[in-house]
Amino acid sequence: MRGLIYMIIGVISVSCTGRFKDLNTDKTGITDENMQVDLNHLGIPLDVIQQGIYFNYDYGKGKNWPYQLMQNLSADMFSGYMHDYKPLNGGSHNSDYNLQDGWNGTLWENTYAYIMPQIKRLEDSTRLKYPAVYAVTEILKVEVMHRVSDYYGPVIYTSFGNKKMIYQPDTQQDVYHYFLDDLKTAVGILENYVNLADYTPEFSRFDLLLDGKVESWIRFANSLRLRLAIRMAMADPDKARQEFADALADPLGVFEEPTQLVAVTTDEEYSNPLGEINRVWGEVYMNASMESILNGFDDPRREAFFEPCPDDVLLPDRDGRDSVLIPLKGQYRGIRQGTMFAHTLYSALSKIYVNVQTKPILMTAAEVWFLRAEAALRGWTAEDPRICYEQGIRCSFSQWQVAGVETYLQSDCRAADFEDAFTPENNIKARCLVSPRWDDAASDEMKLERIITQKWLAVFPEGCEAWAEQRRTGYPRLFSVRYNNSRNGCVDTEKMIRRLNYPSSILDSDSGQYEMLVNALGGPDHAGTPLWWDTGRNF
Repeated sequence: MRGLIYMIIGVISVSCTGRFKDLNTDKTGITDENMQVDLNHLGIPLDVIQQGIYFNYDYGKGKNWPYQLMQNLSADMFSGYMHDYKPLNGGSHNSDYNLQDGWNGTLWENTYAYIMPQIKRLEDSTRLKYPAVYAVTEILKVEVMHRVSDYYGPVIYTSFGNKKMIYQPDTQQDVYHYFLDDLKTAVGILENYVNLADYTPEFSRFDLLLDGKVESWIRFANSLRLRLAIRMAMADPDKARQEFADALADPLGVFEEPTQLVAVTTDEEYSNPLGEINRVWGEVYMNASMESILNGFDDPRREAFFEPCPDDVLLPDRDGRDSVLIPLKGQYRGIRQGTMFAHTLYSALSKIYVNVQTKPILMTAAEVWFLRAEAALRGWTAEDPRICYEQGIRCSFSQWQVAGVETYLQSDCRAADFEDAFTPENNIKARCLVSPRWDDAASDEMKLERIITQKWLAVFPEGCEAWAEQRRTGYPRLFSVRYNNSRNGCVDTEKMIRRLNYPSSILDSDSGQYEMLVNALGGPDHAGTPLWWDTGRNF
C-alpha cells in the first residue's frame, strides 16, 4: 500500500511560486480513480502532510537539501543548537546575518506549494464523510502552520484555497487564535470516537507521527494548545491563561510519560534529512552555545546528543616549519555563530548524533512538563513549578535513556566559557546564569531562565521550537555573533535575529500580496522586526 502511495506521490508537481492563485491549482496529475483506490484519497495527502512538517517530502527535485535550507541553516543554528563546519558563501551567510533569500524562503514556498494544497484537498474530502480524519488534518495543519508563522509572522491561513482567490493574510495574533480554535474543534470531534469499542480510525494505517489511536491525537492537540498558549503569555495573557487551563483540564489530558512523543516514522520511504546532512554530507556540528551549557552543566545527555571529537589536530605553524598539536580527541567542542571563518578545520569538532533512521522529534512529554512549570510560575495553575520543572528533566533523561538524573537535579554546575579550538579571537565568556538545581528563593525571572534553559535542552534537536522560545524569552542566553553583516544593520547584535523576511519571490510576482503581508506584520520586512508574541518582556 505504501509503495503504491509513493508511486502516485512521485507524479506530484506543484509549481513553487509566490503567487497564491497558482498554488491553488491542482497540478498533481493524480486522477480521481487513483485517489479512490484503497483509501488513497486519505493516505496520499496524509503522507505528504506528515512528511512535510520536518520537511523531507520527495517532490521530484531531490530530498534532504530543502530541509537544510529551510531549517538547518536557520532555526537549527539560530536556536544555538548546531552549525555547519563549511565556510559557505565565502564565510558570510545566515551565520553572520548576511541572510540568503534563496535559503530563507524555502519554508514558505514549499509549505504553500506542496503541503497546504494537500491539507485543503483533505479538508474538503473528509469534513462530512470522515470526521476523524478531518480532525487529524486540522491538528496537522496547526503543527505545520504555526512553524511557518513563527518564522515569518502573518501568514495565509483562513483564506488559503478560497474560491475567490483573494488571499488576505491573517495577523499573527489572529492566526494564533485560529490555531487554538482549530485544535479545540479537532478535539471535540475526536472525543466522539473514544468509547467506540469496534472503531478503527480511517487514519490509523497512515499515521506516521503517533500510534494511530484517537486518544493519542487528542493528547497531541491538547499539548499543542499548551505550547501555543504559553507562546502568547505576554502578548495576550488573559486568553493565553484560559486556553492553557482549558487544554490542561481536558479529560484525556496531555503528554506526560517519556514514551509519549510525536516523531516522524522513518522507513524506506521517509528518512531523517538531518541524518543525511550529518552522516553523508558531514555538515552538522555542535554550536558553541550548546558546548558551553552541556559541558558546563556536565550534562549526561551530552553523550546522547553529540559525538566527541574523534582525533587531535596537528596544525602547521604559520611559518610553515613547526607544527602545533591541538588536543581535541574525546572532547565535546562546538562552533560559534557569526565568526566568518574561511577554513574547514571545524570538521574535527563534535557532530550531532542523528542518522537517517533517527525519528525526527516534533514534541515530547518533557516539553509539556516545562510548559506546565512556566504556567505554574505565572500563577495560571495550582501546580508547583519546581515539581513540574524536575519532572520535565526526569522525563527528558528517561526519553534519552540517560542515567544520573537525581545527581543532576542537585547540581550547581554553571555554563562554561567558550574557547574556540583554533581561533582565540572567537572566545567568549559564558552567558547562562543558572544551574540545574531549582532554587525556591530565586526571582521569578531566574526561575524562568532555569525552566526555559532546561526546556531548550529537552526540545533538542527540534530547532524551530527552540528558536521560537529563545526569541520569546531570551533564554537560554546564547552567544552573540562576532560579526554582524545584517542588511543596513537591521539586526541588533545583542537582541539577535527576530524573524526571517518574506521570500523575494512574493514581491517579484505579486507586489499587492506582499504589501498585504507587510501591513499585517506592522513593521519593516526584515530580520530585526519582532513578531507579535515577541514582546521583549517576561513578566
